Amino acid sequence: MEYNIHLPVFEGPFDLLLHLIRQNQVDIYDIPISLITDQYLDYLEQMKQMDLEIASSFLVMASTLLAIKAKMLLPTPPSEDDEEPEDARESLVRDLVEYIKFKDMAKVMESMAEKRHTSFQRPNREEEFLNLFSDENPLTGKTLDDLRAAFSVVLKKAEETGMVMRIDKEQITLKDRLEHLYQLIQYHPQGIAFSAAFDECRSKMALIVTFLALLELMRQSIIKISQHNAYAEIYLYPGDLSKYEQQ
Repeated sequence: MEYNIHLPVFEGPFDLLLHLIRQNQVDIYDIPISLITDQYLDYLEQMKQMDLEIASSFLVMASTLLAIKAKMLLPTPPSEDDEEPEDARESLVRDLVEYIKFKDMAKVMESMAEKRHTSFQRPNREEEFLNLFSDENPLTGKTLDDLRAAFSVVLKKAEETGMVMRIDKEQITLKDRLEHLYQLIQYHPQGIAFSAAFDECRSKMALIVTFLALLELMRQSIIKISQHNAYAEIYLYPGDLSKYEQQ
């Protein structure tokens, strides 16, 4: 029966060293060098037995651990000025603390990168979004005041003829009005009078929402407007109807 040994993969010697420290639940500032060194060398030995290539950085760390272990086994000469002798582990601990900081920061940046993949940045260069707008302005020669004036005429006519009446809880949505105007202009490719777009409206709210829908379709160039001369009736014509179908 074949017996397989699976060794964990570590990114580098500090990664392995940190794993051993956490596995033994010891204080990073008071590393039991003898224990950690023995376990570190045991890991390298297992890699050697499995014919795995050992990176030179792991061997350098092994040499460092052995040197620290040997230095700590030697008797400490008495200090003349009563100062505490330098801890042989101090340099290793300092490097290990720095490694943990960079490792934690790498995790944060990795998390930020994953979140970044779920969003799309809006282009900020003019040439990248000019194609989203039509070369022809649907309101060329016309101002919002012209449309407001035309809409005022529609409202006045509705009030005078009694076309507008109060309907409680009438549900009117912009989506419905967009669809209504699209169908209307599609059935009248030769054009339709501005006022005719409001013929089916039976409330002031319906008139207003229809007017907003008309402005939106004009903005998208789905509907175009034209006026033959000053004070004449404004007419609506089909623009690029395919833009509505793509919505």
